[in-house]
Amino acid sequence: MCHKGTIPPPLRLALLMLVFASLAMAQGANWRKVGSSSVELLLASPATGPVENVWFSGDGGVLYARTRSGKIFETADYEIWQPSTSAVEPARLVPAPTVYRIPEPGSRVVGGSFGRVYALGRQLFRSDDGGRSWENLSAFKTESVIGFQQHSVAISPVSLDQIVVANDFGVWRSMDGGLSWTGLNQFLPNLAVKRILAAPNGTVGTRVLIDGMGPMELPPGANVWQPANDGTLAVEEAQLRAFSPKVGGQATAYAIADKTIYVGTADGRIVISRDGGATFAPTNTGSANGPVERLFVDVARPDVALAALGGGPDGAHVLRTTNFGTFWDPLDYNLPPVAAHSVTAERASGAVYVATERGVFWAKVDLDNASSTPAVWLPLLGLPGTAATDVYLDPSGIQLYAALDGYGVFATAAPHRLRNVRLVNAADFSTRPAAPGSLMSVVGGRVSTARAGNLNYPVLAAADDASQIQVPFEAVGPNVTLALQTATGNVRLGMQVQPVSPAIFVAHDGSPMLQDADTGLLLDARKTARAGSRVQVFATGLGKVTPDQPTGTPAPVDNPPVVAAAIRAFLNGSPVPVRSAKLAGGYIGFYVVELQLPTLNNAGPAELYITADGVESNRVQVTIEQ
Repeated sequence: MCHKGTIPPPLRLALLMLVFASLAMAQGANWRKVGSSSVELLLASPATGPVENVWFSGDGGVLYARTRSGKIFETADYEIWQPSTSAVEPARLVPAPTVYRIPEPGSRVVGGSFGRVYALGRQLFRSDDGGRSWENLSAFKTESVIGFQQHSVAISPVSLDQIVVANDFGVWRSMDGGLSWTGLNQFLPNLAVKRILAAPNGTVGTRVLIDGMGPMELPPGANVWQPANDGTLAVEEAQLRAFSPKVGGQATAYAIADKTIYVGTADGRIVISRDGGATFAPTNTGSANGPVERLFVDVARPDVALAALGGGPDGAHVLRTTNFGTFWDPLDYNLPPVAAHSVTAERASGAVYVATERGVFWAKVDLDNASSTPAVWLPLLGLPGTAATDVYLDPSGIQLYAALDGYGVFATAAPHRLRNVRLVNAADFSTRPAAPGSLMSVVGGRVSTARAGNLNYPVLAAADDASQIQVPFEAVGPNVTLALQTATGNVRLGMQVQPVSPAIFVAHDGSPMLQDADTGLLLDARKTARAGSRVQVFATGLGKVTPDQPTGTPAPVDNPPVVAAAIRAFLNGSPVPVRSAKLAGGYIGFYVVELQLPTLNNAGPAELYITADGVESNRVQVTIEQ
């Protein structure tokens, strides 16, 4: 927690944001956008999903675009797009008179102005002489700088040289008649995220499946999605193909826990195998009649499973079993009678989250026993009003992710944590052990006091949904019982304590807290580290210091205590020199490790981690320029 010091203001603000990151949870309404709605495909600028038509308003002040899904958006500044409620889509451009020839087979010729015509095919062409000669406006060698399959072209009423094209990769604009192009896609809600594959973890960012584009990743600290290699999808597709003949229909979803396998089909059936897939038996899904879109099974209790189903308003859309599918209970109760696309849960807390055509909902459900008590669903507000295609809980059950049709991915603190107190590391939100002097976050409640044995654990910050505490430098392990006084009563939590437990501070998107030691600027995907420079790494859990530092007080700005443990740093697995490791002056619970980057490095992303007496920290990504 910051009190004073000479750390530059940008870093001071960022550290405070990290300290209070888990204190900003707000009933699932405090959603943050994860990345933009565009992907990096090595075109003129980031791309997005297919757009079928573009046109200008009569005065040229507004540009309209209709996506493949049929939604119409408008922009007046060529950056921010808003849903259009009044736009009337004009008829397709009147075909131009017969031209001398077309530039490529299958291209469609449309009229422009002053005798100019355009041809829309894999590339975009222009002719000013009736088609006797054509100029390719989008080609670079054999490729296209704006992507292939052009669907529509719009010429501004204000300037003949301002043209806008819609194609399979979004909307593209040229101000010089096609000599150069820029994309208008970063904020166009047209990214068809179908699945959330993984939450940020170390050097791996958020991973998703985008319809028509395949697996994509948002690197830590980045804003634009990038193609990723993810073998999960290939395995799933192979499994579904293998299951289909065994279940007598098209397998659409499955979930595995040890030797128990649930398989859902396109016609709404759920079958089960309890011998690893050798044999399958039908289960009773009652009134369910839509395709099974997602299955969830608790790995510790294979008898407990949930299913999300599509279909119309007459059938069930969310099912629960607590007895290996002997019977399934419909949990729809007050859910809108629309298709459910995904379901996930945390059995221990009974929290169930569902992605539906009307958005994301959650409920507290008995996942241990069959119960006649209806599940009362609460909508998670603060999201765009569109269909949710997926919902995902991170492995720690702290962050909730949702995929919204066209709008991409959003994240928030899981609402059920407001009712279930949990202890996590303040740096990387993990359940790694604590260490003397380290910072811990109590997620799910406001803490007024914290004690273990005869030691007081200072509460540095507190909100209704999370609190920050420091482990005393005098604490010893290996196990302690932490007694917390919360707004709802006394809570006791077990906690491991070991001499060191290093963790590098990261934001919820996985971007690490690193600083250029010479300039004081924070490093991220845009501000890269320079080869040969000094980098400061902010961490916690490095243990005791010399001289002793009183618990709960800011470290002195001048000559702060140094870390007693042996600290090492590694870049892509190779050791790099550590210049110093000490407490961060003016802060409580923060350590700063300064390392020296080699003068010769491969440019691009690199994996960084530190060790304290041989114990490894989390692994983070730093981008280096030569």
